[in-house]
Amino acid sequence: MKSRIITLITFLFFAVALHAQDKTAETKKSQEEVTFVVGMHCEACKKRIESAIPFEKGVKDLNVNLDKKEVTIIYKTAKTNVDKLKKAIEELGYTCKEKSPVQSDSKG
Repeated sequence: MKSRIITLITFLFFAVALHAQDKTAETKKSQEEVTFVVGMHCEACKKRIESAIPFEKGVKDLNVNLDKKEVTIIYKTAKTNVDKLKKAIEELGYTCKEKSPVQSDSKG
């Protein structure tokens, strides 16, 4: 009887661990990252964006680089999209353009 209980507990432990792993993979799949070039020019602009954008629905992480004038956002695709995030930055009074991905030169 004792060995059956141990076997059952072990099985339940592995089932819960596999379920948690599946949820983690599912969460990562449903997140994307976008970088915008934003018309900010001072530390106050940076702080304004940092204080407002994290409260937008679906935003998981935010990085504002004043030197490069870039705002990088990780967001849940089920809750928001690039256009909504761009609009949220523009509503703060800044120009905002999605940064094009870096293209690698395939010439040898």
